[in-house]
Formats: sequence, structure tokens, C-alpha cells
Amino acid sequence: MEANRIGRRTVLRTTGALAAATVVTGCGTLMGSSESRGSGGGKKRLVVSNSGGAYNDALTEAIYKPFAKETGITVTTVNYQSAQIIAQVKQGRPQVDLLDNTLLNFQKMARLECLEPVDHDRLKSVKGAGIAEHNLPEYAVGKNVWASVMAYRTDSLKRAPKSWADFWNTHSFSGPRSLQSAEVDLPELEFALLADGVPLDRLYPLDVDRAFASMSRIRGEVKKFWNTGALPAVLLGRKEVVATSLWGGRADELIKQGQPVAYQWNGARRMANGWGIPKGAGNTDAAYQLIDFSLRPEVQAAFAKLSPTGGPVVPAATKLLSEDVLATLPTSPQNLKIGFDADAAWWDKNRDAVTKRWQEWADA
Repeated sequence: MEANRIGRRTVLRTTGALAAATVVTGCGTLMGSSESRGSGGGKKRLVVSNSGGAYNDALTEAIYKPFAKETGITVTTVNYQSAQIIAQVKQGRPQVDLLDNTLLNFQKMARLECLEPVDHDRLKSVKGAGIAEHNLPEYAVGKNVWASVMAYRTDSLKRAPKSWADFWNTHSFSGPRSLQSAEVDLPELEFALLADGVPLDRLYPLDVDRAFASMSRIRGEVKKFWNTGALPAVLLGRKEVVATSLWGGRADELIKQGQPVAYQWNGARRMANGWGIPKGAGNTDAAYQLIDFSLRPEVQAAFAKLSPTGGPVVPAATKLLSEDVLATLPTSPQNLKIGFDADAAWWDKNRDAVTKRWQEWADA
């Protein structure tokens, strides 16, 4: 999802300056980077990399601005892909203080020795907060959760599909489908296994042979293996498919437009974004302050209201949200129990092999 979210918004840093960066000052206003270079230096300035776009806008309103107002620490945001950060760290010159990325990408960066281990004891907001263990790995801290779900057209199907087994049942739920390609992110092997009868709590380690056999059974009904995050919603909106997997929030936009579309959370695949500190970063104290601030229940709730990827990792945050908002979040109490969390360690170990096999299977 990282490369797809960044795309044309990737910002390259030139020597001695942050080109086209966003700066949030201590008073919460926005300025161009040329103004910021003369203020907020040293420990009063924190450079954060995230994937930009609407995601950055939500982070700015819910986290960066109130953090800057409370602490006086200037937050400067840039758009780097993890490969760029890895190269910087290997050269001994990390150009950011804090990273916002998926826990899967952090798994890879930790394996390549490009992240500082996180001292979770320095984070007051973590103690007793009930954050799931898989969102507190050694080299990162989970912050928000997003999910891939099943969406469908209510005017094309006689009844609503309730599971991935229904999605795979092309007799009772007839019509063209769409699923995610390995070109954009992880192929959806878990959905294939759930459709084949594997229980949620026994998915990992993935039975890759069984998953591809299941994928082959539905392949003839898949009109498109989508390769951009926006495409499945387009296919569904144009009635080119009757059902599809898609990233959470995309279906909500169609529903707001009045489209006869619905989605369900049974078997949703959850993935977390979080914080990581690049090895050799020069401003870890401020980084820890921002991490800690972002995990306050009220801050988690504020971000959830602004972003469809904002499922809180702190359970107390859900108590501050309305039922309407909770219905759209993968970590709300009602949705949490019927989905599953992608195993970042398994995917980091097996992603290259699975992607190669996917490409061979797709080309066959």
C-alpha cells in the first residue's frame, strides 16, 4: 500500500533543505519550509516521513497540530518510501527523525538493521492501555489500523454475501468479481483460505499451495485483479463487477454518493501503520514525545474521525466514538472479533516467494 499511496506525491530532499515539505509550528499554523528553516531548530524540530495525501492531512489535524501546540516542537513532514530511508541509514545519514509506515515494512527494515529498538517503557500512553501485543513489536509501535474488506452491489445480488465462502460461491452469488493483485500489495491468499474453510485463528502459517488452488477455482469469474487502490471502487461503481475486495473507506465513498453498495467485515484482513525510529536518528526524545502523544485515547479518537484508515490501537479510544464512526472502523468492538490481523513476520519472510509464484500463476 505504501507505493500506491505515495505515487506522485513523493518529495525528495535536497542538500540542506526539505523541498516542498509541510511544517506545523508550535502555534499550530502551517508555513512553507523556507520559513521554518530559521526557527524551531535543534530539539524543537521533528522531521516525520509519511505517505502524504489525505492521510497526511488527517494526521496534521488530529496529531501534528495539537502536538506542536502543546509542546512547541515544530513538526515537518516529508514523503519518503522505505527504500529511500534504508539507503539513507546505510549511508549513516538518516534525514528524518520518525517514520510512519506499515508494521510489515518496519519488519523488513528491522531485519536490515535500519531501525532503533523501541523502549516501550518510555511511552506512558502504552502502559495499561491494552494495545495488542502484535502492535508492539521490538522495533515499532502500532498507531492505526486499516483493513481490506468485501464490498458488493446490492442491486446485482439477490442476497448479501456474508463470507469469503459466499464470494467464492459463483453459483449462488453469480456475476464478475475483482480481487487484489500482488502488483499493488499483498495478494489475498488469506481470503482464498477462508473461502476454502480454514478458520480465522488457524490461517498462519499460510498454506500457499491450498490458497493458490482455491484462487484457481474462482479465477474464471475474476474480471480484474486490481492493481491500484482506487480501481475496485471504480469497477463496483460502474457495475462492471458485483463484488470485490477493497481497502476500507473506499466503499464508504460510494455509499455517500448514493451508489447501491454495501460491505461487510467478516474475514476482513487488518494491517497496522505505526511509528519507527530510523537507526542513527538525531532527535529521539522528540520522536518519543510524538509517539506517546499519538497514543492518547482522545488523540486516537480524533484521528479515527478523520481517516478511514484510523482504526484505534488503544481500546479506550473506541468509547469516545459514535456508533456511526465505529461501524466504519476495523478495530471497533463489533468488527474486531470477526476479522484477523495479517502476520507481518510471516509475510516479510515469504513475500518475495509468494509474489514470484503469483506472477507465474497470473501469467499461466
